[in-house]
Amino acid sequence: MRRIPSDPDLQDMKPPGWFLLALEGRAVWELGASFFAAPVLRSAPAGDGHPVLVFPGLVMGDFSTTVLRNYIAQRGYASYAWEQGLNFGPRPGVIESCLERVQELHARHKERVSLVGWSLGGIYAREIAKQIPDHVRMVITLGTPFAGNPKANNAWRLYELASGQSIEEDMRARHLPTTPPVPTTSIYSRTDGVVAWRCSVERESSRSENIEIQSSHVGMCMNPTALYAVADRLAQSREEWKRFDAGGLKGVKKLLYRSAP
Repeated sequence: MRRIPSDPDLQDMKPPGWFLLALEGRAVWELGASFFAAPVLRSAPAGDGHPVLVFPGLVMGDFSTTVLRNYIAQRGYASYAWEQGLNFGPRPGVIESCLERVQELHARHKERVSLVGWSLGGIYAREIAKQIPDHVRMVITLGTPFAGNPKANNAWRLYELASGQSIEEDMRARHLPTTPPVPTTSIYSRTDGVVAWRCSVERESSRSENIEIQSSHVGMCMNPTALYAVADRLAQSREEWKRFDAGGLKGVKKLLYRSAP
C-alpha cells in the first residue's frame, strides 16, 4: 500500500505538469470507450429509483454531465441536472439555490438524495451534505480537489477569473477536507492533468473511501470505469453501506481500480 501524504506534504503540492495536462486530450477516447463498454456498464447493479443530483465542474454546465446523468438514469435512478447554467463558482446565492433543490427533490421523492459532483461540483456536493445531512443519502465526487494546496491544480486562475474571488481565501475559509457525515466516495486518477491527485484523497473510514481509476480530468464524467464505479456506489444501501469491492467481475475490477492509494 502506498503512503498517503500528510497534510504538510499536501500544502506543498504543485499542479500536474504539462505532460499530464497535454494528455487531457484523451477525453474524446474515453467518450468512445464508454460506448464500446456498454455491455459491461449494463452489468452494474440496478438502481432503486432514488433521486440523484449531478453537479458540473468549473465553467461547465449540465451538457458536460449528460453521459453521466443518462447512465445514472439507465441504471434505474431519478437523475437530475443542477439547472443553474454554467458553474462560475460558489457566488452569493448559488449554494443556497443548491440546498433548496436538494430539499425540493427530497420532498418530491420522499427519499434522501444522492449527490454526485465532478471537479468543483464535488465541492458543492460535499458542502451541501454537511449542511443538510438528513436530506442526503451519499456523496460521490470525481476529480474533486478538497484537500491540500488550493493552487495545486491547473484551473485556479480560471476559478479566480470566473468567480471573482481568491481561491486561497475562498477555499481555506471552508472546512473542505472534513468528510461529510454520510457515506462518501472520492474517485480520482493519478493521471489527472488538471488536479493534483493527492488533493482528491479522502480520509478513509467505515463510511468513506477512495477509488482510483485511470482517467483524464476532463473525461472523468464519461470514462467507463468511473461510470461503473458511480453505479456500483449508488446501489449501496445507506444503512448497510460497504466499501467498493475491487475483486468482482472475475478479477477484471482488480486490473481497473485501486480502492486505496
